Amino acid sequence: MQKIRHALTVTRDADFAQWYQEVIAEAEMAEESGVRGCMVIRPWGYGIWERIQALMDARIKAAGVENCYFPLFIPLSYFAKEAEHVEGFAKEMAVVTHHRLIGDGKGGLVPDPEAKLEEPLIVRPTSETVIGAAMARWIQSWRDLPMLTNQWANVVRWEMRTRMFLRTSEFLWQEGHTAHADKADAMAETLRALEMYRSFSEEALAMPVIAGEKPENERFPGAVATYSIEAMMQDGKALQAGTSHYLGTGFAEAAGIRYQDREGQQALCHTTSWGVSTRLIGGVIMTHGDDDGLRVPPAIAPQQVVILPMLREDDGDAALLAYCEELRRALAASQALGEPLRVLLDKKPGKATGKRWGWVKKGVPLILEIGGRDAAGGQVSVLRRDRLWREDGKPNFVGQAREGFVASAAAEIEDIQRALHAEATTRRDANIVRGIASFEALAEFFSENARYPGWVELGWSRPSGAELEAVVARLKVLKLTIRNTPMGGSEVAGNCIFTGKPAIERIYVARSY
Repeated sequence: MQKIRHALTVTRDADFAQWYQEVIAEAEMAEESGVRGCMVIRPWGYGIWERIQALMDARIKAAGVENCYFPLFIPLSYFAKEAEHVEGFAKEMAVVTHHRLIGDGKGGLVPDPEAKLEEPLIVRPTSETVIGAAMARWIQSWRDLPMLTNQWANVVRWEMRTRMFLRTSEFLWQEGHTAHADKADAMAETLRALEMYRSFSEEALAMPVIAGEKPENERFPGAVATYSIEAMMQDGKALQAGTSHYLGTGFAEAAGIRYQDREGQQALCHTTSWGVSTRLIGGVIMTHGDDDGLRVPPAIAPQQVVILPMLREDDGDAALLAYCEELRRALAASQALGEPLRVLLDKKPGKATGKRWGWVKKGVPLILEIGGRDAAGGQVSVLRRDRLWREDGKPNFVGQAREGFVASAAAEIEDIQRALHAEATTRRDANIVRGIASFEALAEFFSENARYPGWVELGWSRPSGAELEAVVARLKVLKLTIRNTPMGGSEVAGNCIFTGKPAIERIYVARSY
């Protein structure tokens, strides 16, 4: 096979972290904003988020959850009611203390000492407290339950080490917040949201995940139980891609969320919260990207097909553009993955080859190059982004009759969606290691596989308290974390390598983002 000259200057194998940054830049996903830890999401990146948002929102509403919106600023006193919750976020909170600026006499601006707020305001890191206050007003009796709410919003957590899409000071997300009459109903909602995230990741993002419960030390601050979906990136690290929390009655007690039951007695609600964020985009990049840029699963691609006319700036261009426009309309009339095909005719000036590599780096599933001869002969030249190269090192364009391609395009799009998922699943499954029987063997495995180690599945005795803290400390030395206990795991035998006690469930141990 001939040596391929890839579109990016850095390969995944040479420097995965730098490769990730280059994909974001070259695919025109996002850029630095001038504020540390905050990013400008460019149209292609935001288009992917809009697709994620639209598909997820439909699933949320199908479960009977209603969207609403709550303020960006939350009074400090709201957080003070929930000590454990506040402690978990205290170091990440951004605080507003003044409402006006004045000149400093040197040409600059400073907070006006006379404009100090009576009560500091927190820029929301999450909305349990402010939504809890609203629920306390809205819920009176058992007839008001369950109360199912969600909001699409931005949040701020002042991160020390940031990376675009994966860990930013400001990010976009949805946060579901629900209140229920009892634990059983609240747990059912917690697990429903978890399954929604699992199926969405698999079906829309083509990103295989493992759904399960987080260990006690990884719970959301103040939660009784936290569940997550965990995805394996191409460097073997784990990415927590979504979480769902059963909050018990602790938040309800702090916020005064009570209802009158059928017997006329006052009772505390059981609450939940669940969310996914723009971190999903980082997961898509690191799951599907290659050494030529991004590969976007068709379900979330802003454009699934891009048509590139090979314009010559002569009299033939009008006929070529008319042919391409007719092709665009024919394709847009097709349905793939339950929706009309999203097709763009790129009429921007410039050579078709240069524009082609721009779209390759953005990861458009299908790229069509159409020249004058193609138009005259009723042909198209098709490049599948997931099958980019031929064995001779040239782009894998396939010539087809236009009518035949139009008839098969939807099936081709759906096949790309399946192929990306299958490729990622095969890679993940091949990099989950079993059979490690001691902590020393665990340490040796991650030492010998320092760059792309994958995950280790272990038997686990579910230690708690100080015993769990000791395990976490030993893992921290190796830069490892416990990801989750998979739902519906198979039978487990033998002893836990950390405590020596009989194992009662399985866990995944990995390096993570």
